[in-house]
Amino acid sequence: MADTAAPMGPFERLLTLWVALAMVAGIAIGAVAPGLVGAITAAEIASINLVVAVLIWAMVYPMMVSVDFRAVAGVARQPKGLLITLAVNWLIKPFTMALLAVLFFEHIFAPWIAPADAAQYVAGLILLGAAPCTAMVFVWSQLTRGDATYTLVQVSVNDLIMVVAFAPIVALLLGVTQIVVPWDTLVLATVLYVVLPLIAGLLTRRLLGSAEAIGAFTARIKPLSMAGLIATVAILFGLQGGTILARPGVILLIAVPILIQSYAIFALAYGAAFALRVPHRIAAPCAMIGTSNFFELAVAVAISLFGLNSGAALATVVGVLVEVPVMLSLVAFANRTRTRFAGH
Repeated sequence: MADTAAPMGPFERLLTLWVALAMVAGIAIGAVAPGLVGAITAAEIASINLVVAVLIWAMVYPMMVSVDFRAVAGVARQPKGLLITLAVNWLIKPFTMALLAVLFFEHIFAPWIAPADAAQYVAGLILLGAAPCTAMVFVWSQLTRGDATYTLVQVSVNDLIMVVAFAPIVALLLGVTQIVVPWDTLVLATVLYVVLPLIAGLLTRRLLGSAEAIGAFTARIKPLSMAGLIATVAILFGLQGGTILARPGVILLIAVPILIQSYAIFALAYGAAFALRVPHRIAAPCAMIGTSNFFELAVAVAISLFGLNSGAALATVVGVLVEVPVMLSLVAFANRTRTRFAGH
């Protein structure tokens, strides 16, 4: 499978700095312009913010231009990356997140957290752990020069399993029998973040024709994709700026098990890919899918089960805030270790 992704330019190399500035700017905007934040918040359908959705679509589209359907059959010849993704996402990640949540909020943090609040935070973290990433993984794959076609297959198979596995796993871990999966959120997110960008990418490939033209076009639009990421971060932190300023201590406590989970899951998947001699262009996205989360789904279920102002909903939101800086650090690590992989 050809690697058509362009190498990182100066803008991408300083992406962590731009994202940090966007986080600060977002919190500041949330504090000084609540009307603007309210208008953005109101633009929402099925728990998916349409402004953020447009920006994520812009980030995903360049990756979709690199998808070559003729190479999909090649995935069957390299099944290890897909098997690692599925094993980590569905046999390990939900259960380790539940374990860490219980360990921290029912034991380590028990002196500082009321039992009722602790139970809510545990529930929110379980929802995060059971909802692996759908959209943003395309961005992380692009930043690590991942195989676009293989990443699409990984995400697509993962989404198909999520349709049948998410509710039973959540029901098992939460001890709640009536888990209502927000199908509108799941379907809308899949259409917005996978189907539409994929169709647009396919049409673009046909219009461009040659591999050289596709590579040149992808290189030209890649900075726009990164700008979309920065704008998304600013909006996400703007939407939650009031919560961050009002409850910084609680947010830091919730972030601790999320951070441990994120780095541990990445290490497990990335290490397994290295041990099994999976090429880096497959190994990096394989580890990223399990590390990041489908936050729209987790937030929607938390709100439907426990309420908008619940601790469970807050925990899922903290997952959103933590994810981008964590994933950028893992992207940097993956890029530094590329040459250690066979067939990088």
